Amino acid sequence: MSLKRVLVVNKTFPQAGLDLLKKGGIQATVLPYSDNEPEILPEIKKNINGYDGLIWNTKHRLTAEILNLAGSQLKTVSTMSSGVDQVDVEEVKSRGIRLGNVLRVLDNAVADITVGLLIATARRFKEGVQEIERNEWKTGVQWMLGMDISGSTVGIVGFGGVGQAVVRRLKGFDVARFLYCGRSDKPEAKELGVERVPQEQLLKESNYVILACPLTPETKHLINADTLKLMKKTAVLINIGRGGLVDHEALYDALKEKRIFGAGLDVTTPEPLKNDHPLVSLPNCYIIPHLGSATIHTRNDMATISAQNILHGLKDETMKFPVC
Repeated sequence: MSLKRVLVVNKTFPQAGLDLLKKGGIQATVLPYSDNEPEILPEIKKNINGYDGLIWNTKHRLTAEILNLAGSQLKTVSTMSSGVDQVDVEEVKSRGIRLGNVLRVLDNAVADITVGLLIATARRFKEGVQEIERNEWKTGVQWMLGMDISGSTVGIVGFGGVGQAVVRRLKGFDVARFLYCGRSDKPEAKELGVERVPQEQLLKESNYVILACPLTPETKHLINADTLKLMKKTAVLINIGRGGLVDHEALYDALKEKRIFGAGLDVTTPEPLKNDHPLVSLPNCYIIPHLGSATIHTRNDMATISAQNILHGLKDETMKFPVC
């Protein structure tokens, strides 16, 4: 049997994944570019032909054009992410190519970031730091008042692994009520004491709205001018899903006019978000640069699962986390 060849399209792929591929008898080639370099997409197109497997660890979209360039030898693809919005899944499926992603291993790291963003936004960390930097630190019982988590209602849009991990963490904050909305009932909800409600009710009743769902045609701009009007004036919006879940222009208007209290974003559209973007200028919008899964342990585990998906796919075995 000929040696199987795999292309890793982004040089930031952790060594743990490469070691596993090598141990499995795979010849891996890593392109010497990252998503921060404009050459990456042209170089992917130039070099992609002739590989049996592909680790698609990039923000660029895997399209029919790129699959055509890859050729018929390509049999298996894995992302190094839980979301697959950067892949034309139907096109991959139509060609009989196996596709895998990375699930569950991210849950704890992303849940930690979610709670951090929630606290930072509710307690106005950005504004406080800015006042210190401007030498405007004030005092007094009415200065820099934020929102309590204790006694609040927390609503989670998308109650998968991340949403469940967030609830487990927030249990220690004496939250009065947890709500979720999604396509189906989650058996874990009963155990965690979380109530399933329609999306409109969740937006109206929640003090904190956490977006933890995938980006799909149905969820794109789930938060928009109309849905923002449903939210409390004291509400805090947290997005750790995908930037496209939120209409940024509508969010800017709502924050600027103080129709909601604040927003904490780990994900934006586009990424990276330039420092002259209107949202960046707002004191009640706390933005961090997509740090959700950015821990050494989590990223190594993500690379390992990506490699396992490839190894299983090339052996015609069920992937660790199959998409199709």
